[in-house]
Amino acid sequence: MIPLSTRMRPESLDDFVGQEHFFYQGSLFYNAIKRRTFGSAIFYGPSGTGKTTLARLIAREMDADFRELNASTTGIKELKEILERAKTKYFGLQKENTYLYIDEFHRWNKLQQDSLLKALEEGVIRFIGSTTENPYFAINNAILSRVGFVYEFKRLPKDQVLQLLHSALQDTEKGLGTWKLDWDEDALQALADLSGGDARIALDTLGYVADNLSEGRKIDLPLIGEAMQKQTRFYDRSEDKYNLLSALQKSIRGSDPDAGIHYLARLIEGGADVQTIGRRLIVIASEDVGLAYPQAVSIVVSCVQGAMMVGFPEARINLAEAVLLLSSCPKSNSIIVAIDSAISDLNRRNIDDVPLALKDSHYSGAETRGIGIEYKYPHAYGGYVEQQYLPDNLYKEGVKYFKPTENGKEGAFKRFLESLRKK
Repeated sequence: MIPLSTRMRPESLDDFVGQEHFFYQGSLFYNAIKRRTFGSAIFYGPSGTGKTTLARLIAREMDADFRELNASTTGIKELKEILERAKTKYFGLQKENTYLYIDEFHRWNKLQQDSLLKALEEGVIRFIGSTTENPYFAINNAILSRVGFVYEFKRLPKDQVLQLLHSALQDTEKGLGTWKLDWDEDALQALADLSGGDARIALDTLGYVADNLSEGRKIDLPLIGEAMQKQTRFYDRSEDKYNLLSALQKSIRGSDPDAGIHYLARLIEGGADVQTIGRRLIVIASEDVGLAYPQAVSIVVSCVQGAMMVGFPEARINLAEAVLLLSSCPKSNSIIVAIDSAISDLNRRNIDDVPLALKDSHYSGAETRGIGIEYKYPHAYGGYVEQQYLPDNLYKEGVKYFKPTENGKEGAFKRFLESLRKK
């Protein structure tokens, strides 16, 4: 049986969902396809984000011969055959372009990748390679130079995954619309969240549930949990994830490691993924701990990265280390207060221009405009010299955004800054 994700692939560019940071009506990317000027490219990003789908749509719009390979299962022999046929079509009577799409291109070694160089230089093929690895490390520079464009595909946000799930349930031609299925919206919300921005996982899980649904039963939370082999209590209305994340942050802010670990456990057991928890912990490290213990953010980032590498169940240990560290160290919110105060001033009042002494003076004519003349280089004065940095009106008002506390390491920063002002 054809997987639901395959059946639901869009048939036109206008039906494609996601990647709005480079793909939208009127974008250079979109216009290049519509005007048939699109050349070669590298698509980089996680699985299930639309790389293969978009490559196929491009070839269809360009009305070109489309050839597809997977680098994990094919080698040079198959590639050479495609290149020979492409050369014949390009230089022969047909004058037809060939789009070659190679999935998982990073799996080919340097020699295999380099076998494309001549065809790219001659224009025999237009090439799209997709990879889940960073192309600047996984793909030869010679290929990147000739391709020119690297597009990063990002995980689909939850609302877009949910949109795809609803489309599949309602589509009567390719999807499940004729099945007359009944479902709880909470179940679809959980499936969209648990899929981690991977449309393929979301749609194929929905297809699996629909194929094996007992007669008369609706698609509900327990079924989604069974299909995904994950707890779904996290998605129950009585245990809202934002309440648990809020409780985790407030417990850490209140320096209660026991409560912090309790809410971390509830998040993990409820099915929260590493990214959801990790993002909040990284924010806490700067928002609530900040300069009172500036090493916290580096340690927490390392813990979250480690958790993502090992995955659950071991990831719980890395996350627990981050929670206990954040709960047990000194706290200061001076960072968020400083940046939010500065942004607030920008949004509610007129701010004078950058002082002339601070403007860029590395060009001919700057000196005649009075730019940079009065700037004092602090290192020439032993590391500090008193001068104006804020715009005129803020300087005259004596505006202070950063108000350090005496907590932890921040106390040393405060005393250092105070000592400078006394000189």
